Amino acid sequence: MRVRDLLAPGAPHLRLLAGEDELDRQVSGVMTTDLQDPGRYLHGGELVLTGMLWRTAPEDSERFVRTLVTGGAVALAAGEAEVGPVPEDLTAACRRHRLPLLAVPDDIAFGTVTEFVGRQVSADRAADLAALVDRHRMLVSAAGGGGLDAVLDLLGGDLDLDCWVLTPTGQVIAGPVDRLTAEDRDQLARAHLGAQRQRRRPPHRARLVTGSYSLIPAAVDPADESPLADWLLAIAGDVTEWTPKRQQLAENLARLVAAERTRRDEGRRLRRRIADETLALLQRDADPAEISRALHASTSMARYEGGTPLPVAGEGNWLVLSAEATGLPDGALRPVLEEALAFASERALVAALGANGAVVVLPALDVPVPADALRELLAPLEAGLGSEGRITVGVCAPAAESGGLRGALEESRHARRIAAARVGRVCVAGPEELASHVLLLAAVPDEVRRAFRSRLLDRVIAYDIEHQADLVRTLEAFLRSDGSWTRCAAQLHVHVNTLRYRIGRIEELTGRDLSRLEDRVDFYLALELA
Repeated sequence: MRVRDLLAPGAPHLRLLAGEDELDRQVSGVMTTDLQDPGRYLHGGELVLTGMLWRTAPEDSERFVRTLVTGGAVALAAGEAEVGPVPEDLTAACRRHRLPLLAVPDDIAFGTVTEFVGRQVSADRAADLAALVDRHRMLVSAAGGGGLDAVLDLLGGDLDLDCWVLTPTGQVIAGPVDRLTAEDRDQLARAHLGAQRQRRRPPHRARLVTGSYSLIPAAVDPADESPLADWLLAIAGDVTEWTPKRQQLAENLARLVAAERTRRDEGRRLRRRIADETLALLQRDADPAEISRALHASTSMARYEGGTPLPVAGEGNWLVLSAEATGLPDGALRPVLEEALAFASERALVAALGANGAVVVLPALDVPVPADALRELLAPLEAGLGSEGRITVGVCAPAAESGGLRGALEESRHARRIAAARVGRVCVAGPEELASHVLLLAAVPDEVRRAFRSRLLDRVIAYDIEHQADLVRTLEAFLRSDGSWTRCAAQLHVHVNTLRYRIGRIEELTGRDLSRLEDRVDFYLALELA
């Protein structure tokens, strides 16, 4: 039973005083005590009943509640028959330690509460044991039939257990999609990746506005693949408060998900081989007919694997993506992109390029706005990248024909260099930026860019730091306002004379003249590099 069951119709009439957000905790039994330190008698999961005879001063409440929390008690019920209403210091201590506190009125005996909890816990255990007797058989049967969705439907129907299998980017592989919003999925994926990056021991707990969730990695082999590619098992509630048998069920479910992932990866082997062959054809500028055959094979395979017909991507519909990663294990980028793109395109061919790169070929009709869609798909991965970790992706314009994919590959590489020149852990650049000044900046060697930026901005930045000034922000606003004094002053909420003073100080520090177009362009480029 859960703590909230003590407040349900038919339960003893208790009053909730604290811990409104912790009512989903599992109650495994009852302990009645008036000892000042009952910790050695607690085993975890108990509802503690007390007449508060241990309390002689307000400070006793903090010590008593801290002992209960340390011992694993899930709630405290304080009787009012002996010492009167529950004191505020006890309520405050329970709030501080997030321990649910219930008041037991003087007309309700502790024996009544104990009997009620005993009946509920016995019924729960009987139901769980009856369900778990044939759980393994049913899970295996369901996995062999309808896949993971059948397994999760079974658990939801029989044990009222909401579970989801998610990709590292928050896409739903299996589970009730309508019960998780896109924002919830994004937060769960980020919480999972952040915990994995910090090497915290699972299950990980995530508290969202919609409730608490337990996150269990479904890693096939953590030593071989990056956590950025591992599936995630999300379970509604906190499994650490479950009975051991139910916790074992969660662990078995995670193993089942990992086994399904292994089976799916086995099916990807042929697709990976076609992807590698396609990349080799593009690199050696092979006959377009050979490239077309490889692309047709990938489309046919997707039609077969998905079970539902997919429109055949014709000539003029293919995109090429170039990607590179830093801070990831060698070879980890390909599975990361495969998982991220699986829900955008079932026909994506992801080829490995060296230890840290990848090239993707996919139909343009699957991703109508590729750069924007990729930014959104890959954004949750930021939580799993360390301080040195980055993923940069370049997207080409749709190729006119399969014979144009060689040029599309080069275009995507130029776009990726633009993405690499930006600040951020996950950066994507599209073909619309190839005609921009950013392309020129991306082609300039790093040391030249650093020297250019330093020469124009270092003295301005140093002045800001020393005098707590705002010259850099003023410069940015001035350039965005196209040199308009009135618009810039209004945007910064300063007087025009203040703005003229700041711009004069910038010109004095740099030896430049912001009335000259050439100097404005230089400053603009320097700020872009910064």
